[in-house]
Amino acid sequence: MTKTLEFVFDPGGPNSYLAWKALPPILERTGATLVYRPVSLGGLFKLTGNRPPLVRYADSPAKWAYEQLEFQRFVAAHRIPFRMNPVFPQNTLTLMRVAVACEAAGSLDTFVPAAMAAMWEQERDLGDPAVIAATLDEAGLDGPALLARAADQDIKDTLVAQTEAAAARGVFGVPTFFVGDEMFWGKERLAQVEAALG
Repeated sequence: MTKTLEFVFDPGGPNSYLAWKALPPILERTGATLVYRPVSLGGLFKLTGNRPPLVRYADSPAKWAYEQLEFQRFVAAHRIPFRMNPVFPQNTLTLMRVAVACEAAGSLDTFVPAAMAAMWEQERDLGDPAVIAATLDEAGLDGPALLARAADQDIKDTLVAQTEAAAARGVFGVPTFFVGDEMFWGKERLAQVEAALG
């Protein structure tokens, strides 16, 4: 029986991108099927009382410096073409509504690579609807139509519901993975994810 790996993500978090880039060999070795679960990272923070690392470690420069060191080690170890986006943090609410619109249309598998690359390889401002539309168009999707769909109330409600459902499962940040009911948070848990899939 094929195992499923649920990937709870928001491209606004650079660790979502890094984990996503490191997933293909794990999926190949385990034969697992990847299922995307788009959520609002900002919404998760509000629901769970969590805060971004830059804020969380503001009073601990040594801890923040070590987090940055581990980040760079991960990038180097996996040879990831990461480029820090000068527009950071970004408001990804519209982007994640578009993700839900793509999910409804069956095009989430096209959206994710386009959004991840635009944010963390091409340094685009995906808080700008025009940039989102152009990015989607380049990926072969209909950017203006998806942006219009993302403004519909049912799409907005779905993103809220999916974010609340994730929080109810224990999710407090991204990336988070589920193998069945087992939750794993952070790119540093990928070895545990692979073991669970194996």
